Parts: sequence; structure tokens; C-alpha cells
Amino acid sequence: MPQCEDGFRKTIVAIDDTPDNLLLIMEILKNKYRVKTFKEPKKALEYLFANSCVDLILLDVMMPELSGYDVLKVLKQNHDTKEIPVIFLTALSGQEDEQKGLEMGACDYITKPISVPITLSRINVHLQNRAAKEFLKSKAEYLEEEIKKRTKEILSIQDITILTLASLAETRDIDTGNHLKRTQRYIKILALKLKTHPKFRDYLSQNEIETLFRSAPLHDIGKVGIADKILLKPAGLSDIEFEIMKTHTTLGKEAIEHAEEEAGVEAAFLKTAKEIAYCHHENYDGSGYPMGLSGDEIPISARLMSLADVYDALTSRRVYKDAMPHEEALAIIKEGRGLKFDPDVLDAFLEMQEEFLLISQKYLDSDIALEQKQNLIERML
Repeated sequence: MPQCEDGFRKTIVAIDDTPDNLLLIMEILKNKYRVKTFKEPKKALEYLFANSCVDLILLDVMMPELSGYDVLKVLKQNHDTKEIPVIFLTALSGQEDEQKGLEMGACDYITKPISVPITLSRINVHLQNRAAKEFLKSKAEYLEEEIKKRTKEILSIQDITILTLASLAETRDIDTGNHLKRTQRYIKILALKLKTHPKFRDYLSQNEIETLFRSAPLHDIGKVGIADKILLKPAGLSDIEFEIMKTHTTLGKEAIEHAEEEAGVEAAFLKTAKEIAYCHHENYDGSGYPMGLSGDEIPISARLMSLADVYDALTSRRVYKDAMPHEEALAIIKEGRGLKFDPDVLDAFLEMQEEFLLISQKYLDSDIALEQKQNLIERML
């Protein structure tokens, strides 16, 4: 839109089908304001829609082509003109006429013949009111932007913290590599698929889905507390070693709880991270660990993580095994319906399996990374 021609003086538009009235308004206002007069309402509307610098409108009510009420209605329906204050100038003096104008959105109502001092005074008041509203609006928009900025910074700090902690676990676990990136994306597409499902829709809001994505890397954070001789063992674990390995779920939850206690807050994303870390090895039939939860007792976040984690473990290459083809992994996961996996989560996975395959291919672990992990094992064992 065009810029104001005079940035120092307020612009007032006067609309009246009587030339003498327009001439009078011009004489009253010209020394203090920039005035645009229009005899035809349609031309006035064209001007108003094309100019962003109008500060106030003086509007006659009784006009043959469009009444002042008609003009006001059009102005209030347009985004660019609805906030411009409108003062009716009219010979109609009935209380019901004034009430109608004010109810339609006019800010004032002055009867003809107009009083010059009263007209100037009311114009000044409404221009000051608009200036105050614009100032408050500008401040509110500034504060809103600052809040968005600070919120984004806080979320970034949270993400950095999560990834730093998760990377710490990753450096000690030979099974990770791009595992964190893949499982983040697996859990998100599962959640998006299930967000309208009656069983999950109350939980899977857009905010919670983002929280799941951001919290997922912490699912194995407890592995930092597992001894290298168990965590890095390339062969199968003994019963005793497996029992020790299972404690990583509790260690993860307790580590996150300790962080909350130190910070003195209970962050929503940490609540989800605790659920995932503690319960993603629970099985739907109650045969999992650490608590033996079953069915809907298992947090939804953990049920999603369980499937994402197992699919990645099956289809990813490790130093001690090759990656399992997608179809073979699919067959194994199907066998877990109602046993290891929530049937509804499994159904969502089956519908999204092509997306899972694409993610697994996009974030493959490199041969160099695998070789480095093998060297790490040889040095530490």
C-alpha cells in the first residue's frame, strides 16, 4: 500500500454528498490535519482500501447511493479499514439513530449543524485514543515476538541438553550410531498416524507429538550406568549380566528425576522422557520389565517407543550382525501382536511401514562408524 504523503499530520477522510458540508469540513480541519474529501461513497471506499495512512473518517449518514451505515458496514468487514475510527456527522438527531450507529461500530455521533469546537475536540480525542491503541498493540506484538523468541531459545536449550545426554549414552553403546535419529522419526510418524485414533487422540496432541520427538533420544540414557564389560559385550549376555542390563531403565528414570530435583521443576518433556526411559521394555502381555506392566497400564509414549526401538534393532547393522531385511523384521514384529506390542500401535506401524523403510535407509550407519565401534570394543574389553 502507498505510504502517507505527510508523516507529521494525521489524515482525515470526509464523506458527504453535500459539497457545502465538505467545504466546511475542509476549512475547519485543513490547518491541523491532512484532509481528503469525497462526495461519492464508492470513490471514498476505493481510496480507503488503497491507502494505509488514514487516521479517522467523518461520515455522513444520509446519502443517496450508499448510506453511511452501508459504508460503515463495508469498512468493518475489511481487514485494512476495520480499525479506523469513524465519526458520523448527520442531521439525524434521534436517539435510536445514534444508538444504531454506535452499535455498528462508529466511535462517535455528531449532529448537524456541527459545532466547530466540539467537532475539533472529539476528533482530537479519538485520534489520541487510536494512537494509544496502536501503541499498546505495537507493544503487545513486540512482547509476543519476544515471548516466541525466548520460548524458541528455551526449546533449543532443551534439545541441546537432550542430545548432549543422549550422545553421552551413544558413545558408550555400540548399538547406537544413527539409532537416535531413526527412532526419533519412527516414533513421530507412529504418533501422527495414531493422533486421530479414539484410543490415543486425547493424548497425542501436536504439542505431545513434538515432545515425543524431542524426548525419544533419552530412552537409553540409563546405559551410561552399565559397566563396559556388559554394555560392550559382543556375545550374548549371561542371566546375571542380563539382569544388570535391565537396570538401565531404572537408572535412566532416576537420572532424569535427579535432574528435575536439581532444577526444581517438572518439565513436560522430562515427564515423557522418564516414561520412555523407564517403560519402553515393558511388553503388552505383561512379560516385560522393569515393572511387568501390561496393556494400557504401559504409558502410550513407551508403547510407541517399544515398536520404534525393536524395528531399529532388527533392521540396523551392528558390529556383531548384519541388518535384517525389512520383510524379515516385519514378520518378527507381526508375531509380537498383543504380546510385545499394542495391537493398535502395530496396525499403525504396518500402515506406515514404507515410511519406516525410507527412514532406515536415509539414516544408515556408515561402515566407518561401525569400524570405530569395533575398535572401541577391542580397546575396552
